[in-house]
Amino acid sequence: MSVDTPTEVLPLRQRFTQGLEAPICLTWELTYACNLACVHCLSSSGRRDPLELTPAEARHIVDELAAMNVFYVNIGGGEPMLRPDFFDLVGYAVENKVGVKFSTNGTRLTAERARRLAGMDYVDVQISIDGALASTNDAVRGEGSFAAARAAMDNLAAANFGQFKISVVVTRENVTQLDKFSEIAESYGAQLRLTRFRPSGRGVETWDALHPTSEQQRMLYHWLLERPDVLTGDSFFHLSALGQPLDGLNLCGAGRVVCLIDPVGDVYACPFVIDREFLAGNVRDEGGFAGVWRQSDLFRSLREPHSAGACASCGSYDACQGGCMAAKFFTGIPLDGPDPECVFGHGEEALAARDAGALPGAAIGHSKVDRHGAPIPVPTPVRFRTPARA
Repeated sequence: MSVDTPTEVLPLRQRFTQGLEAPICLTWELTYACNLACVHCLSSSGRRDPLELTPAEARHIVDELAAMNVFYVNIGGGEPMLRPDFFDLVGYAVENKVGVKFSTNGTRLTAERARRLAGMDYVDVQISIDGALASTNDAVRGEGSFAAARAAMDNLAAANFGQFKISVVVTRENVTQLDKFSEIAESYGAQLRLTRFRPSGRGVETWDALHPTSEQQRMLYHWLLERPDVLTGDSFFHLSALGQPLDGLNLCGAGRVVCLIDPVGDVYACPFVIDREFLAGNVRDEGGFAGVWRQSDLFRSLREPHSAGACASCGSYDACQGGCMAAKFFTGIPLDGPDPECVFGHGEEALAARDAGALPGAAIGHSKVDRHGAPIPVPTPVRFRTPARA
């Protein structure tokens, strides 16, 4: 909580807006190593960074999170299970009462590893697919990736893991398959989680072609209203301007209640703005992660009251709060401008009026250059043999 304001006099949403003493949760990208090359990857993952945090440094971060009473950490990548000390680190976190939710493409989630995960407390697993059919999914994630993800789900089910999650980035191509995604989740007793396609990382280059149309956005809004059990992580708060607010805080939590730690310890305002403009510090700096969270000039500025800017005259601003900071930044819209997917079309007007020459471009990912700026090839998606279904 902000140390400047008594907590008891602030409504919940305002408390979150002004920042907390510790994040409710944070995303921690353990590695940028990945055996896939998804066309919407928010970090342009592919290659491991040579300056990746050591096992000892990673354990120290867990110690900090435990001392700050962070509820849980979202672990991702890249593909986190490619990191050699993955299980050691997850085990260390849960031993210290830091819950772990990790996202995986499933290609490394064997039957033996599923049984190992089923024996751990405070661990939640999220399998990513981007199509309810192999043809839709594999066009985004690579040939054979759908079969591999389904095999991972089978392994979790066979190990009696419990209710894992199935995560879907909603695109123009898969939004018509929402009911089929629900059917897949129900068949496993799993929980469906939908997230918004942000134009960050490799998504900068594919957003124009893949983000849902205005008509599809409205359909998605009504579909979600009718299914409050579907998780969204507050991804679609820009849709709340359509009327009844979706479940959640309906605000941008960047630097207020969430943030991102990347594989080399850099701390960003949120997982979708991996760009130096939103770099708050590094966990290797004096004061560690806690120092960055509590003292960063960037985070302090994000917790200040902000003008509604171009949205000031819109009667729905209180509902959508102007939309997603990352979506605006990477499409070249000013941060006080409308969301590019504004349900009233103001984003389309802003996109048409922007200076195309000033676009930030794709985030420099570890698939494209090394730490010294030398180019390296983007990996092609791995082709998997179709695993036997249980």
